[in-house]
Amino acid sequence: MMGMPKMSPPEMVAGMLGMPIAVGWVMHFMVGIIFAFAYTYLFKLKIGSVLLKGVLFGIAAFIFAQIMMMMMPMPTDGSMTLIIVGRLMGHIVFGIAIAMVVGKNYQVSNTQ
Repeated sequence: MMGMPKMSPPEMVAGMLGMPIAVGWVMHFMVGIIFAFAYTYLFKLKIGSVLLKGVLFGIAAFIFAQIMMMMMPMPTDGSMTLIIVGRLMGHIVFGIAIAMVVGKNYQVSNTQ
């Protein structure tokens, strides 16, 4: 609806590995869990805004993903600009979600 090309990271991972889509989903999910732990233990910025921390973490995750994807041949359908914007938006949403979950849990665990 926004004019973005279809993007399915699990489908891309499965295609690159020549595996079923279920394997792509599991691998993408596991990478997300690893990034969530990385945020918890490595991303301790002295920024008061959880939202801003999430955006910055999402941008960092996007940059890491782009570096990793440059090493792999990836067929792309559609405008590369829209693909990059879509990937960036997805990673920022992921970063905000992680920051909000970890931020709330971290505040609760510090008060006990």
